[in-house]
Amino acid sequence: MASILTNTAAMAALQTLRSIDRAMSTTQDRISSGLKVGSAADNAAYWSIATTMRSESSSLTVVGEALGMGASLAEISNTAVQSIVELMSQVRDRVVAAGEQTTDRAKLQTELDELYAQMGQTTAAATFNGMNWLTATGETTILSGLSKDSSGATILDFITVPLEASGDNIAAIVETVAGDGTPGSGLSVATDAEVATALEAVDAAIKGLTELGARFGAASTRIDTQQDFIHALTDAIDRGIGALVDADLNEESSKIKALQTQQQLAVQSLQIANTGPEMILQLFRS
Repeated sequence: MASILTNTAAMAALQTLRSIDRAMSTTQDRISSGLKVGSAADNAAYWSIATTMRSESSSLTVVGEALGMGASLAEISNTAVQSIVELMSQVRDRVVAAGEQTTDRAKLQTELDELYAQMGQTTAAATFNGMNWLTATGETTILSGLSKDSSGATILDFITVPLEASGDNIAAIVETVAGDGTPGSGLSVATDAEVATALEAVDAAIKGLTELGARFGAASTRIDTQQDFIHALTDAIDRGIGALVDADLNEESSKIKALQTQQQLAVQSLQIANTGPEMILQLFRS
């Protein structure tokens, strides 16, 4: 039936054109943002999962930064302990030399005082971001990850680093040999008895230093391993988020070309449908 009031063909063509325009708008948004799920309206389930995973990835980034600071502090501490152990070995050499009766003990004491001062400076200089494991006491902790307890609540995981051996930290161990670093405050080798006492103290100090040095080294290795794991885990989470919400630009670019063609055809269909009522005028021409 021909009617000038209701153009059914034009209505259908217009509905198709509107649908194509909506699809084009969605595809253009995906191309411009790079996301196929940009909000909960696009896909509520995927959006919710991706949002949770982004939060976890962000938290792991903070953990990675904490581990990076811990790794730097561990490296500085390890370097300082190694230097102090080397200095302590030199102290031991001079104490042994002082046991020889023909040795000039006064000159050896001068050398020892210099070594004592150097050990004190090295201990004080092993600082990173205001922290110094060589002068700290007890133990320290480094944020190393996140986990879930039995109820599903998130809890923080830490790496614990002991800072004392037999009740003493590095600074205290150094002080038993070097004193406060000023001339005359450290161990003396003026007499045979003092040489014997000094040798015993130095050997005990080297034992304590190597014990703490081993602990610092083990902590450094564990921190490096945990850093690698955190980086790998963060990358895996980011890939998972991408699989859920990232748009396939190859697919979207192909789709928009097809939609452009459909849009042109829909416009032509609408034009044809709109010319239908005009044909009625032919019936009224004489």
